[in-house]
Amino acid sequence: MIGLIVLFTFLSMIVVALYAINSKDITQSVILFMGVGLGSVVLFFIFQAPDVALTEAVIGSGLSTAVFLLGIRHTSKEEAKK
Repeated sequence: MIGLIVLFTFLSMIVVALYAINSKDITQSVILFMGVGLGSVVLFFIFQAPDVALTEAVIGSGLSTAVFLLGIRHTSKEEAKK
């Protein structure tokens, strides 16, 4: 049963990553990137590494996504001024 969950999560991460790469909208790509990070959180938790899963959830999925989205918002304002 655990093997099926791991396989499903891994395949979902690959599909979401490919969709993020091929997406034309940069904001959507960043949000999909967060989805890949959340998939890795699930895998770390299944493999009994809750400390790594918590760190990935906070820094990898949460903080880096917020930084990317703020950067996108800031650069779009700069481009609108020009």
